[in-house]
Amino acid sequence: MSDSDGKKTLGLRGGSRPGNVKQSFSHGRTKNVVVETKRKRVVVPKPTAAKGGSGATPSGDASRRPAGISDAEMARRLKALQAAKAREVEEAAQRQAEEKARAEERERRRAELEAKEREQREAEERARQKAEDEERKRVEAEAAAKRAASDAEKKKSEPAAARPAPGPSAQPRKGDRDRDDRQNRNAKGGRNDGGGRRSGKLTLGQATGGEGGRQRSMASMKRKQERARQKAMGSVEREKVIRDVQLPEAIVVSELANRMAERVGEVVKSLMNMGMMVTQNQTIDADTAELIIEEFGHKVVRVSDSDVEDVIKEIEDKDDELKSRPPVITIMGHVDHGKTSLLDAIRDARVVAGEAGGITQHIGAYQVTTDGGAVLSFLDTPGHAAFTSMRSRGAQVTDIVVLVVAADDAVMPQTIEAINHAKAAQVPMIVAINKVDKPAADPTKVRTDLLQHEVIVEAMSGEVQDVEVSAVTGQGLDELLEAIALQAEILELKANPDRAAQGAVIEAQLDVGRGPVATVLVQNGTLRQGDIFVVGEQYGKVRALINDKGERVQEAGPSVPVEVLGLNGTPEAGDVLNVTDTEAQAREIAEYREQAAKDKRAAAGAATTLEQLMQKAKEDENVSELPILVKADVQGSAEAIVQAMEKIGNNEVRVRVLHSGVGAITESDIGLAEASGAPVMGFNVRANTSARNTANQKGVEIRYYSVIYDLVDDVKAAASGLLSAEIRENFIGYAEVKDVFKVSNVGKVAGCLVTEGVARRSAGVRLLRDNVVIHEGTLKTLKRFKDEVAEVQSGQECGMAFESYDDVRKGDVIEIFEREEVTRTLD
Repeated sequence: MSDSDGKKTLGLRGGSRPGNVKQSFSHGRTKNVVVETKRKRVVVPKPTAAKGGSGATPSGDASRRPAGISDAEMARRLKALQAAKAREVEEAAQRQAEEKARAEERERRRAELEAKEREQREAEERARQKAEDEERKRVEAEAAAKRAASDAEKKKSEPAAARPAPGPSAQPRKGDRDRDDRQNRNAKGGRNDGGGRRSGKLTLGQATGGEGGRQRSMASMKRKQERARQKAMGSVEREKVIRDVQLPEAIVVSELANRMAERVGEVVKSLMNMGMMVTQNQTIDADTAELIIEEFGHKVVRVSDSDVEDVIKEIEDKDDELKSRPPVITIMGHVDHGKTSLLDAIRDARVVAGEAGGITQHIGAYQVTTDGGAVLSFLDTPGHAAFTSMRSRGAQVTDIVVLVVAADDAVMPQTIEAINHAKAAQVPMIVAINKVDKPAADPTKVRTDLLQHEVIVEAMSGEVQDVEVSAVTGQGLDELLEAIALQAEILELKANPDRAAQGAVIEAQLDVGRGPVATVLVQNGTLRQGDIFVVGEQYGKVRALINDKGERVQEAGPSVPVEVLGLNGTPEAGDVLNVTDTEAQAREIAEYREQAAKDKRAAAGAATTLEQLMQKAKEDENVSELPILVKADVQGSAEAIVQAMEKIGNNEVRVRVLHSGVGAITESDIGLAEASGAPVMGFNVRANTSARNTANQKGVEIRYYSVIYDLVDDVKAAASGLLSAEIRENFIGYAEVKDVFKVSNVGKVAGCLVTEGVARRSAGVRLLRDNVVIHEGTLKTLKRFKDEVAEVQSGQECGMAFESYDDVRKGDVIEIFEREEVTRTLD
């Protein structure tokens, strides 16, 4: 609105205006709605005069510039816009150039590939053409040789009258001479019958039709041509062989590829495509393996875990395969009745001198050849009550039991146990009445006492042979060997040496220098170096076999005891050794047995971790317990000690073995002992340096024993509270052997460096090799330079020689200790 003067007045022109909207619905219904319509107000800036009076914007039109934008800002914005457009043009050009370069590269590669393929086809065609030409030349040469041979036969068969007489008239024409020369050259291999092309010299094999010569047959040439043709046309895939793949719960990748007869790389590639980065030596679960098997087109045959042991099922040998084998004789009897001494007399060796206290601590296996040439395998079992299980294993693998009974002591508790073991194993028995040379000997009382246990000897009109012997004088040894030979002849012992070996573990130990070592008595087959085997929860490959004389052998037949090296762990004494075809089979069986043993222990509620041990100890608060840790040098000794500990105690107090193992005492053993407040019992082993330091810091007591009686008696006294004065050993020093010298009139002298404490001449010493005690005794000499001294301080060098012992090696450790009498208290 405006007035008559032309001035604008305030109005509502830009406001809202009413309007009607017609809405349509279904079924023809409509509705009118009143709405408001609004106009958008457009603000047009007024032109402003620029400085300088031009009034123009950098764009040339000041009226189109947004409100509030200065000339400088507008110029900057336009410049930025132009720069952005320039960059877009440049990037587009660059992209176009890159696309062009990539296209040219693709074209170049395609051209190179086509050229290579063309060259390959041409080479294959040339090779095929060359093979065909050679074959055609060979066939033509053979035909020419045959024609030449037939022409020569015809000429020889022509009568002499029919041949032209020599003379001018009988001369052949020039054309005939040329033809004959050409035929002769063809017969020699110069040209073929078609004339023209050379085919090489005629060989002897070609001239004789190939008889006696080495040449390729027609079938071979056809196969070669067929391969060349297939190669030129493209490889033809062979028909896929579908296999039934046995699949356990877990399988190694390489074994899976082997069962499918596929390349290991292809199987690994398929697993990587599935997102599993594995190697050929890793294990995958059954579900993943099933997907791989189906991907390769094979059929899955699921088997249970226990099926892995089917490969070592007992094989029944045929009668014609069986051959005679030496008998296995086990020496049994009560402690100190002279079992080992009797065997020494037979072996003419000294074994008891090497055992601590003159007591046999381990099962020994020996072979003896009698004067008559018969070979006998002896097992010497300990007689102490703690070794009941070891004697039991000896009876299970034996053929004949020799029951040793002292004539001056008669039947004792362990004698009765030995009789029961022999009867349980259904093994024939021979009674050896020992120590008949003693004044108090009474063999008749021995025979009478045996009647109470249903052992009727021949002197009492029974069937059991009895022999009176003396290990000291050698009386009756020949009669004993004759009795053993007679019993073995009656048994007719046979085995098949030409099959996979099977044997029993007599003893097992962890040797730091050689690793796990098992003494195995082979029962069937022949165990050879390089065989792959499984024994209990362990497996391995025979790295070396050592017989009872310490010699390395290549194989061991039935009834032969050997030490086996190459296990991955220490087996249990009494485990059965079986040879398998592959390492994968042995690993599967060992892993299955290990898992089954874990499940069995878990089901029985056995404590396997420190937390479970502590929880079990808290739950049983009514009974006072003496917890101990046991570490021994061999498996059989550890097992025997644990069984002896279980028998100690009553309703109020008992001994609990928290952990038992084989080998040196380690830092983890000290940690477990500290948490449980238990002492560590070492039987013929020692703690390593870190374990000793940790024990000193944490106050854990470590006790060392070499005779099982002492260990059992100490634990009994501690558990009952009857703590009398005891002789305690205080270790005053350690020395390391740096070198060994041979000195006349003295023997071997060890050049040592005292690493801890002090070395005293009056102290006792032990020689340690790999933390295992191999000798205990006294010093013959202790020298500093050339002077005999009473003691040597830590950090100084000295020379040591042992009394009556020379087996000292570089790297051995000498333990120096003093004994003192102290009063024990039960904490």
